[in-house]
Order: sequence, then structure tokens, then C-alpha cells
Amino acid sequence: MKSLFLAILAGLAALSAVAWRIQPPPAPPGKIPLVWASDDNPTRRDQMALFRQLHPLYDLRLDPNTLGMEKVIVQSLAGVGPDLFDCYDGFQLSAYVTSGLAWDVTDRFRQLGIDVKRAVWPATHPNILHDGRVYGFPTNAAADAIWFHKDLFRAEGVPFPRGPWRWDQFLETARRMIKRDARGRIVRYGLMADWDQQWQQFVVQWGGRIYTPDGTRCIVDSPEAVAGVQFFQDLIYRHKVMPGPVEEAAMASQGGWGAGAMTLFGAKKGAMALGGRWWLNLLRSYEGLHLGACEAPHAVRRVFRGYGRATLVNSHSPRREHAFQFLRYMAGEPYNRLVNHQADAVSPVIRFAYTPEFLHDPDYPEEDYNEVWREALARAIPTEVSPFVNGQRAQRILKKQLDQVRANVKRPADALRDAARQINQEIRETVRGNPSLRARYEALTRGRSAP
Repeated sequence: MKSLFLAILAGLAALSAVAWRIQPPPAPPGKIPLVWASDDNPTRRDQMALFRQLHPLYDLRLDPNTLGMEKVIVQSLAGVGPDLFDCYDGFQLSAYVTSGLAWDVTDRFRQLGIDVKRAVWPATHPNILHDGRVYGFPTNAAADAIWFHKDLFRAEGVPFPRGPWRWDQFLETARRMIKRDARGRIVRYGLMADWDQQWQQFVVQWGGRIYTPDGTRCIVDSPEAVAGVQFFQDLIYRHKVMPGPVEEAAMASQGGWGAGAMTLFGAKKGAMALGGRWWLNLLRSYEGLHLGACEAPHAVRRVFRGYGRATLVNSHSPRREHAFQFLRYMAGEPYNRLVNHQADAVSPVIRFAYTPEFLHDPDYPEEDYNEVWREALARAIPTEVSPFVNGQRAQRILKKQLDQVRANVKRPADALRDAARQINQEIRETVRGNPSLRARYEALTRGRSAP
């Protein structure tokens, strides 16, 4: 037993040494230190550099190691959390607000004359708005469109795709862009898409929802939602214009591009791809690409999945008033122009996407498709969340079921029925164990049966 305790003590000492070594160095004399917990995307460096240039009082540093909601909450409650941290969806925001970690900045923006709700894209609202109060500011905003390789279309004699268009029109184009080798194997597909994210777009375009508007019940098994996911699966196994998981893995192993829709599209394994403007972070770095973009196809509804990131201020930070200056910076013109120039998706403030510089960046004259991204955002709706269920658990349930659909081992109707049943069980258990949520839930469902 003594040796066990000594081993644990040695392990804790080693971990403490690692934590001490990776912590940011102290700020230079006369500077106020600020730490931002965000991903290590190269665009962050220029965004921070511009902030330091405009606000020389602050020494803003990036902490890419404190990613994930649990890490942020635990470290902040222990008094060692970042001053600023990112939020990716409405569930995370709800958890940050409930834990007391997200700082309410409603009045501070109001004092500046900034109406955040009207200023930013509606697709970003779940990441910053909770019960009518403002808890952060969007870092960027995104909605997906169709990327295509202009040179491949010219070589095949196929006209460039143009929107608005429907999925049946898309299929005609995608079939013409498929390329096979001498043995009849497909070496270039008509479409690349990220299954884990894009299934939601098909649900809403076919008129489905994930939850009821009040969030009290999961209805992802509705006929409309099933029809949308069924069509997405049909793109792989019926229409054969998109690779399945086996084919995608095989293509990724043939070259050094790695896996995923973005990298396979960049390697010209797909003539078209469903993706966002932020893909340019990677695609700009490769030579020989002649890219175009157009509005994504639609079905019953001409809507698109909207998403993005937001940055919140840690209410436990002793420098929270100083940290708010970073949110104020993100609401201003210099930051928004930089985001657009970097192609870090689209500027969070709507009006900065309606400028001549956004449409035609002189440093990237070949990018003549920027109007596509702002028009997609204008029609975008945010990802649905429910306050009555742990969003991470719901995502795990949906992913497990939808992975089976993608692998063609389960019908969409069966998978979505099982997902809805399990998520509704999670809702019942969450409400049962949380008195405040239970009161809110009962007020909304009075007279209705439980899910």
C-alpha cells in the first residue's frame, strides 16, 4: 500500500511539473495578461496580434490545451481557468450559464450602443443568447454551400452548377462528373460531404426537426426527418454519387491528403463538395486548384444549417472587465474585416459581409464566389438543442445510430426511431433529477403526456 501511495504521489508530481511547463509565461512588465482558450488554428495568431496592436495594454495569449467544456468548468471553478473561452453550441452555453461560469455582458454591450441580437447572424444566436441575455460574442459564422472544381467541369464539358437548385437537379450534374478507371471502379465521385454534420441539413430541408420548438421532446423520427436522412443515405448506396465509409477510407489511403470530405475534395477525389467558406484555410495552401462555389441544393425548404463559434468571458476571472475588451474588439470593423480576409468562415457582424472588400478581396481575385456564403447565411437556421437534455449525450446517441445508417447496416427509419426513444428517455431522467428544469418542463407540457 505504501508503494502505491508513493507511485500516486510521483505521478501527481510529474503532472504538476508538466502543467507548470506548459503554462503561459508571465506577461511583460506593464501589460495585463489575458488567456484565451481556443483551438490552435493559425488564423487565431493574426486575430490576437491585431488585438494586441489595437490594445497595447494587453498581453493576450492562446491556450489550446484547455479545450472542452469539462476542462474549462473544472479549471475555472478551481481558480485557474482562462479569461476567455470558446462556445460551440447552445447546450454548451446553457451549461456555462447554469454553472455560473459565463459572464452576462448584456448591459455592457447595451452601454456601447450595440444590439448584439440584431447585429450578428441568427445562426450564431444559440451560442451567445440564453433566456434573452447575452453571454458572449460570435467569433465567426458559417453556412455550407457547394464547392466545385472549375477545371474538372470544363474538362467534362459540364456547365458550372448554379443555384438555386433542387437535389434532383444536383443528381443529374453529379452523375455526369463521376469518373471510373479501366476496371470500372469510381476514382472520382460527384460529391464529398461530412456525414456527421450534414445529416442535419437534410433533416431541416425535408421539413423535419430534431426537437419540438419548446425542446421538451425529440422528434427526429418524424416522417420528414426520416425522408431527409434516407435521401442522404441514398446518395451513397442508391445514386452512388458519394462515397461510403469504406470507399472514403480507401481513397484516403492512396495519397498524403488524409481523410475527410475537405481533404478528399482538395485532392480532386470529388468534383463537388458540401462545405463552408472556412475550408479556404486549407484549400488556399494548395496549388493548382481552380475553385467555384454555388448555393447548396434544397428540397421542401430552401434553408441551410447555420453554425459557428462564440467567445465568452469567464465570470470567475479577476480580469473579466479587461477580457470584455476582446469581445468589444470582435464586434468592431478591424476584427470582422480580418476574419473575412482570412476566410475564417464569415464575419460575425452581418454588415461587414456586405462590403466591396468582402465580395472581391484584391489579394484573392480568383475568389469570385463570396456572395454565395453570405446568401447561405441569410437563409441559415441554427442547430437545434434542448435545454432538457445533455447535448453531448444526445449527440452520442445520434452519432451511434447514424453511423449505422452510413454503413448501411440500419434503415434510417429504424435508427431515428431508436435515437428519438433514447433521447426522450434522457429527457425524462434529466428533468426528474433537476427541480428547476422539472418546473420549467411541467409548465410547458401541462396537459400533455411525457415523451
